[in-house]
Amino acid sequence: MFDRDRKVRTSKALWIPIVWMLLAVVASKWLQSAPRNAIDQLEGNPLQRSIFTGLLAIGVIVLVGRGRKVLTLLRMNGPILLFFSYCAVSTLWSDYPDVAFKRWIKALGDLVMAMIILTDPEPLAALKRFLARIAFLLVPVSILLIKYYPDLGLAYRFQDGRQVFVGVTNDKNMLGVICLLFGLGAAWRVLHALREPQHSRSKRPLIAHGVILAMVFWLFWKANSMTSLACFVLASGLIVATSLPALARKRAVVHLLVATMLTVASLALFLDVGTGLVETLGRDPTLTGRTELWKEIVGMTGNPWFGTGFESFWMGPRLDKIWSEHWWHPNEAHNGYLEVFLNLGWTGMILLGVVIVTGYRNAIGMLRRDPKAGGLMLAYFVVGVIYSFTEAGFRLLNPVWITFMLGAIAVPKGPVPGTSGARDSLTDVAAQNVELRKLKANRFGEIARYKSPSGSLGQ
Repeated sequence: MFDRDRKVRTSKALWIPIVWMLLAVVASKWLQSAPRNAIDQLEGNPLQRSIFTGLLAIGVIVLVGRGRKVLTLLRMNGPILLFFSYCAVSTLWSDYPDVAFKRWIKALGDLVMAMIILTDPEPLAALKRFLARIAFLLVPVSILLIKYYPDLGLAYRFQDGRQVFVGVTNDKNMLGVICLLFGLGAAWRVLHALREPQHSRSKRPLIAHGVILAMVFWLFWKANSMTSLACFVLASGLIVATSLPALARKRAVVHLLVATMLTVASLALFLDVGTGLVETLGRDPTLTGRTELWKEIVGMTGNPWFGTGFESFWMGPRLDKIWSEHWWHPNEAHNGYLEVFLNLGWTGMILLGVVIVTGYRNAIGMLRRDPKAGGLMLAYFVVGVIYSFTEAGFRLLNPVWITFMLGAIAVPKGPVPGTSGARDSLTDVAAQNVELRKLKANRFGEIARYKSPSGSLGQ
């Protein structure tokens, strides 16, 4: 209610990516899809599979209906399409090609959902509502479960029985992801609401997103997810910095700022100079056992150039062997780049590198054309790159991967063929749609003035 703008109309299809993202966050808990053994990992959850398949089918129908706008977007994003195409081909050498291909179909849904948002008639408004609707649901409900329904909102670590806060999710790290992604969206809305002129500033969005932001801080404190918190601090600083027009126009300064963030994160996590900083954040130098796992699994890929096939490493005998040696039963590498290497080999890593390079160029281009939307897109892009240092961010149904693609996908600079002529930014697209509606209303009024009393058009 506080965030509703009745003057802006977004497509009803926006609910498809909203539901997709909600399920990506909470499915493992509420649909009981977490595998108990290696056989469960292969078979998956039939209910979850049916729901995601239905959403994907509806999403494809929506994109087909948007015709040339979608084709233009696809032509502009060849590297992403090439990466997904290679993922599809890699299912052929998987030990379980049918399972790998089903997972690729589901992964394709992440791209479809991002495109539904970006091809909406009001893309900037669609992005705002996408983030707001999810945040207004997941953040307050997580607090409700933690405070009043501890059987659902709390969990206990198997190794030491320590209490952890999970909210609507299945583990504290996913709760941290909710705080990270949707907290950034709330911070972005609060910042730009404060920068509006005093006479035109609406207090309702400021109050709504300010409350969500306060809730996010409380959940960060409870969740103790340091990766998400560190990414939130860095990305928030980037949003604030790029909101300054003088800085946003200086591309070299933005490049330096992003490079500094990536360097600090890399040094803190992987080199000895960062050991003290990691310990200061409350983590041991092995990143809670991650580095030991990395050394063990890096040699289990078989073919280093092509990997084990899309989403195929954590299946079958390999998974049985790893689980027999680790009581905590890992089902991911806890590093997005290593995860890609295990499944897709060096070829996949090279293609991912191309996606990152071109995606950064696209995010910087968006920042130049539309600083308001571009600041958030760049922040989500940087979050995807840094978060994947210690978590499997580049993976299907991972919310970080979905928002990373929102930042990395190139959008048209000028009019899209077959449309009424959109301008060169998300903001301008929304503005032009409003102008077109006003123009149609004016034309209708002019025709009405020429009507004769009998109701026929005047001669």
